[in-house]
Amino acid sequence: MVDIGVVLPSLAVQQDEKLDLAAAARHAEDVGLASVWHGDHLAIGRPVLDLAIGLTVAATATKRVKIGASVFVPAIRPLAWAAKQVASLQYVSQGRLVLGLGSGGGAKQWEAAGVPFSQRGRRTDTALRLLPRLLAGEHVDEVGVALAPAVSRPPFWIGNASAIAIERAVRYGDGWFPSLITPEDVAKGAAKIGGRLTIAVGTTGRLGPDEDAKAEIAMGIAEAYGMPVERAARIPITGTPREAAERIAAFQAAGADHLVFGLSGTDWRKQCELLAEARSLI
Repeated sequence: MVDIGVVLPSLAVQQDEKLDLAAAARHAEDVGLASVWHGDHLAIGRPVLDLAIGLTVAATATKRVKIGASVFVPAIRPLAWAAKQVASLQYVSQGRLVLGLGSGGGAKQWEAAGVPFSQRGRRTDTALRLLPRLLAGEHVDEVGVALAPAVSRPPFWIGNASAIAIERAVRYGDGWFPSLITPEDVAKGAAKIGGRLTIAVGTTGRLGPDEDAKAEIAMGIAEAYGMPVERAARIPITGTPREAAERIAAFQAAGADHLVFGLSGTDWRKQCELLAEARSLI
């Protein structure tokens, strides 16, 4: 059965709905969702919290749900510092961390961090190669340090749908974690992976009696990612819980093990409840 996770609400949603991260994480857990997630952004033109801080709040407010990074960008940091953040999150969550990993983010963020954008691919590969040893507390000569406390390595889910990302997932990861793709795209990726990895898909939607939701969300995706509107219209999961369940089941049939929802619109709590209901109908 496919698991369902949810991206924790943005600061704007928290303020509008009088909902903090701890309460949001507890609510997702209480309604039966499998995971809660937080993005990793330095400066994107709107208020965002640091990933490690946000996930620490979620981890200490919950007991069962997985705590997910969607997605952590190790290459934008000094590697020892990235490993320390990951180890600390795994420690405070008592082993519930799922580490989505990527090399993304706009060039301006990399410039602000003092890291050349052109080096992101090489630095990402180095991080994926050395992080397991750093988390295990080994002395890593390339970094010149042994970190403590040592922790068990969380699952590495490699983000993005590109061929390079799939290659990285097979080489270094435990999962493949693309976003905003169709079930058909999932099936193609699953065929390349050959059943060796968990497949998680980042998606978006809004459940309930809003007939305009699909078109509105699709237009936002098309504008933000330069995607044809016809393709973008196949991505949002909207409608009643039963209609959403049918769409979720299509992803499951294509090979997805876990869907992570970024919820659109208002009433974040209610949206979580509808997602849980949809999952129960599959």
